[in-house]
Amino acid sequence: MGSLSALMVCLLCLLGLGAAATTSLKSCILSAVDNDSTLAAFQGDLLYQTLAVKVYNLNYPITPAAVTFPTSSAQVSQVVQCASQLGYKVQAKSGGHSYANYGLGGTNGAIVVDLQNMKSFSYDATTQRATVGAGMLNGELDTYLQAASNRAVAHGTSPQIGIGGHATIGGLGPTARQWGMELDHVLEAEVVLANGSIVRTSDTLMPDLFFAIKGAGASFGVVTEFVLRTEAAPTEAVQYTYTFNLLGSAAARAELFSEWQRFITQEDLTRKLASIITVLSGSVVISGTYFGSQAEYEALGLAQRFPGADGNSSAIVFTDWLGLAAHWAEQSILDLTGEIPAHFYSRCLAFQQDTQISETGVQQLFEYLDSADTGAVIWFVIFDLEGGAINDVAQDATGFAHRDTLFWMQSYAVTLGQVSQTTYDFLDGVNEVIRNNTPGLGDGVYPGYVDPRLEDPRRSYWGSNLERLGRIKTAVDPGDVFHNPQGVLPA
Repeated sequence: MGSLSALMVCLLCLLGLGAAATTSLKSCILSAVDNDSTLAAFQGDLLYQTLAVKVYNLNYPITPAAVTFPTSSAQVSQVVQCASQLGYKVQAKSGGHSYANYGLGGTNGAIVVDLQNMKSFSYDATTQRATVGAGMLNGELDTYLQAASNRAVAHGTSPQIGIGGHATIGGLGPTARQWGMELDHVLEAEVVLANGSIVRTSDTLMPDLFFAIKGAGASFGVVTEFVLRTEAAPTEAVQYTYTFNLLGSAAARAELFSEWQRFITQEDLTRKLASIITVLSGSVVISGTYFGSQAEYEALGLAQRFPGADGNSSAIVFTDWLGLAAHWAEQSILDLTGEIPAHFYSRCLAFQQDTQISETGVQQLFEYLDSADTGAVIWFVIFDLEGGAINDVAQDATGFAHRDTLFWMQSYAVTLGQVSQTTYDFLDGVNEVIRNNTPGLGDGVYPGYVDPRLEDPRRSYWGSNLERLGRIKTAVDPGDVFHNPQGVLPA
């Protein structure tokens, strides 16, 4: 009985300590946000997961210790200091579209800094630079920039993606071949560091931190504000789509893909062209944007190069930048689930000019897609042409390491419930078929397409820049306050 009593006392002590820790966290966080209870939510609150957490990928359920909604950099600083002093990890959330919910910490018990209240905007007509809060969504940014002076920056096709993550990971999109990624538009940033200090960083102000922020920002601090260079918004563009219904004909789909690969690997291919080939069950879609006139677009001869679409093709001319961006959003296959959380899994491969999939490999890929058990409600494979201006920047100029990538592959499977081993095996098989038939193919993965099952994720995301990033992490966040399961670690 004595031992049992002692055990019960110990348990009660632990419960008491836990309650005290929770109380301490709550009081500290509330103080950090000026005791405004609308700016913080805590584990155990009513409808906490639904109203505050908002998990994106249901396959990776996450319960943070607290979610905060600061309205200023000073409040962010105070939240970070609370977390650091009490031993909690921190992650920032902008749009909240991490494939493994890393904006929520990636594992239970983190403090989330949700930047949804930090959407300030100003524009300097002399320098043509915009100063933007890190909680801004790309669709919102488009509207502000056009109203300011018909300006634009590169970004992806979904208007719901937040600039805070997009511009610190990479920021691929249709205009990136001409302008570089969204990350390449960043000239300066305001960052809250692990010790709570608020700093400015650029090529000349804390340049090591700037290097890290431009490619691996989530591991180094909370970016609260960006200064961006802007571009003149295109005045004319053609959005094209060719749909090929080739059910049961793996050979025909393979030949179509091979022709697309030959087309996009031309060394003199115009940077005005963005192109994506999407493979679905029984069909293939070639789509993209040409940034120029309809006459220039027609001179490319895409309809002749990819015959067979017949009535399933379109070429829409846009003279309105916001109209074009809205059309991208409507057509984006990544928005299949809209803003509704879903169970899904995704994989990624990077291809360079000299690592093209062999003819045999393409044939085997389409035969595999026809025969494999997917275990999914929806699956699709996207090959996305990038290169161009992205490749103009040196590999070691920013934390983003994949400057030699010409096109990316993203494979997706959406399931009704938890992703099964069958579905994992299906997407693994896609990668395996390609890897076995593509000599020299590396292990590069775009850091925005996080994959929790990668064997060496940090090397895949940051390649040869990883060692430098580790040293910078040691200098600015030696305690790894800004942590997710695949983030940069101190050297």
